[in-house]
Amino acid sequence: MSLPVSDFHCDALSKLQLNPKLNFAGSRKLDVNLRRMKQGGIQLQCFAIFLSEKLGAPRFGHIQEQIDLFYNHIVRLGVRPIGFAEDLKELEQSRGIGGLLSLEGADGLEGNLDHVRKCFERGVRILGLTWNYANWAADGILEPRNGGLTQAGRELVELCHELGMILDVSHLSVKGFWELQELAEAASRPFIASHSNAYSVCDHARNLRDDQIEAIIRLNGRIGLTFVPWFVKKGRHPSSHDLLPHIEHICALGGADHILFGSDFDGIESHLRHLSHAGDYAKFQDMLLKHYPERLVRGWLSGHAAAFLRDWLPLRKKAL
Repeated sequence: MSLPVSDFHCDALSKLQLNPKLNFAGSRKLDVNLRRMKQGGIQLQCFAIFLSEKLGAPRFGHIQEQIDLFYNHIVRLGVRPIGFAEDLKELEQSRGIGGLLSLEGADGLEGNLDHVRKCFERGVRILGLTWNYANWAADGILEPRNGGLTQAGRELVELCHELGMILDVSHLSVKGFWELQELAEAASRPFIASHSNAYSVCDHARNLRDDQIEAIIRLNGRIGLTFVPWFVKKGRHPSSHDLLPHIEHICALGGADHILFGSDFDGIESHLRHLSHAGDYAKFQDMLLKHYPERLVRGWLSGHAAAFLRDWLPLRKKAL
């Protein structure tokens, strides 16, 4: 049995930006490449735009470079860009491979809301307000002061709601999370955590507390369990099997229909045993099916992602 997979976070674009000689078709230096996507049954991959500190001060030009890389290195090979709900429907009917753009941290937008609109016009559909530290919009989860959203950040959230940009709370400070939650409730728009696990299972700062998980569930958002080893289990050499307690915990909180996966492939230097690149999703699927019924596994691998995107991606016919 081979079930389709949607993965809500990888950093292949950042690697391509730092080393444009990499070949997305099959470079072994990329955890996510076209060959491995096909091997793992990935139907939809979210490609994050993450600006490495190696680039220096984040600039909007760096974001534009990664968007160009997406179209020139990935879409050129036959990956369909997914920007509207209609695109997703066509992808599902064609059984091809799709790519969705996200922005990991608003730093490179330079506080300019016109840059947000330009990103949206070029296909960016998910926006994480921060990486780990403070920027002009909000504080990240590792910022010691644990501040929330700035006034400019609130305006950014309002614009994203207006455009139809999905907001992502992975990396956002705890205070920022709750301030965004208030704005999201007022706008009747859910948000996601694209690559975060359960803090009660592994108490890393980047993981979600139970009340945060419950808030995402109430809003009918999504939680992308991630394969970052130190977010999964403390100690040496955790394996894919160690994701099961995170799944169990979120299910116990009522979130069985809100789980998806956001691997963070290409954003990590070490990997879970048995889950080291996108091609290993096939083995991961087999492991999940040994523990859970197909209905649940199908939802976690792709069904919950597809249902969410069908509801919250903008409609092309309204955008025209």
